[in-house]
Amino acid sequence: MGNPKAFLTVPRKEAGYRPVYERIKDYSQVEQTLSSHDRKEQASRCMDCGVPFCHWACPLGNKPPEFQDALWQGRWREAYELLAETNDFPEFTGRVCPALCEKACVLRLTFDAPVTVRENELALAEAAFREGYVVPRNPRRTGRRVAVVGSGPAGLSVACRLNALGHTVTVFDRQRRPGGLLRYGIPNFKLDKSVIDRRVRLLEAEGVHFEMGVEVCPQQLPEEFDAWVLCTGTPAPRDLPLPGREAAGIYFALEQLAQQNALLDGDLIDPADRVSARGRRVLVIGGGDTGSDCVGTSIRQGARSVEQIEIMPQPPVGKNSATPWPQWPAVLKTTSSHEEGCRRRWSLASRRFLVDDGRVSGVEVEEVEWEAAVPGQRPVMKPTGRVEVIETDMVLLALGFLRPEQEPLPRGVFRAGDAVMGPSLVVRALADGRRVAAEVDRFLKALDA
Repeated sequence: MGNPKAFLTVPRKEAGYRPVYERIKDYSQVEQTLSSHDRKEQASRCMDCGVPFCHWACPLGNKPPEFQDALWQGRWREAYELLAETNDFPEFTGRVCPALCEKACVLRLTFDAPVTVRENELALAEAAFREGYVVPRNPRRTGRRVAVVGSGPAGLSVACRLNALGHTVTVFDRQRRPGGLLRYGIPNFKLDKSVIDRRVRLLEAEGVHFEMGVEVCPQQLPEEFDAWVLCTGTPAPRDLPLPGREAAGIYFALEQLAQQNALLDGDLIDPADRVSARGRRVLVIGGGDTGSDCVGTSIRQGARSVEQIEIMPQPPVGKNSATPWPQWPAVLKTTSSHEEGCRRRWSLASRRFLVDDGRVSGVEVEEVEWEAAVPGQRPVMKPTGRVEVIETDMVLLALGFLRPEQEPLPRGVFRAGDAVMGPSLVVRALADGRRVAAEVDRFLKALDA
């Protein structure tokens, strides 16, 4: 530790966001950066705890105390190398990870001001690319070939790990460009797609092959490979099959998000087929991160108004005794998109869609109450009879995704990421990709035994 008392004298300082009036006019990243001096000072706040709960909380097993200390000492390259030992894509997690490490930081417990681990991680990743620390590595080849189906976080993680171990990897994806959820599910204002392209170019330089626009059936896998890894995610969104669901103007969240990202990537989409919120009264049903992304996208598309509703009750502000440290805190989260102009409401259950001349004109909702859960059971929802209509002419369903069925796999075929876990975090998909890559490597080595 370079400065063992910094956590007592240096306050937490975040980079913050660009001004609202400026950022809602474009799709550029909303988060700003700190100077190198400020970033080093923030790294000095790490206490180097005897039991690093940040390491415990990270699905990748990152080692924040070690790379924070190196960063504070000005050893940027060493800090990045320590980070890259456990995280192959810190430029992704540094932008879109909810920072489970920070929620478990001892400084969150003592001062409610954890170390800025995520921002420091991103600063290290960008410095590494800028200074040329990140260069292609060409490992000695084993002669084994692996097919990875899906180029999302898990697929990229599997491909990166197996390629580093010397196996020849081909990634197949039905989309035009690699990235999966990173490219087609996360808005550019959170993750600019040039960041994905930069990493893909590096993987290609290291020997990973990408076959885009190719539909691979899991029951008919290419035969020229020694192993296959299915990283197909959770493609089926959860629907809301209420009366009036067939009306025009009701979309799944990813219909809007994926199309907007494709437009920004230069794809040509017929104006008649565009999912645009311009001039619309938008209602987002679902209070999670995907719903928040729809809020920010709708505002940028020129929505007349944006409202977001959630069936669950509003979480507590600040602290929640039901999820004490070092657990993930179930508290109210206000995103950069919410700050841009959105009405949020909780404990509202949708009853039916109102339709006018074939298009949705409103959603009938009922206020509900929740009874505390009996141990081992879920909370009980109670209708109140208090019904109202929310006027809207565009509805975005952000209700999550259905977990894929887990069919038995033949020998040599593996699954990774959301295809195994169900819908989860990008960081968990990356971690599962590393886990499965190790399994595949053991399988391939056994073939040579």
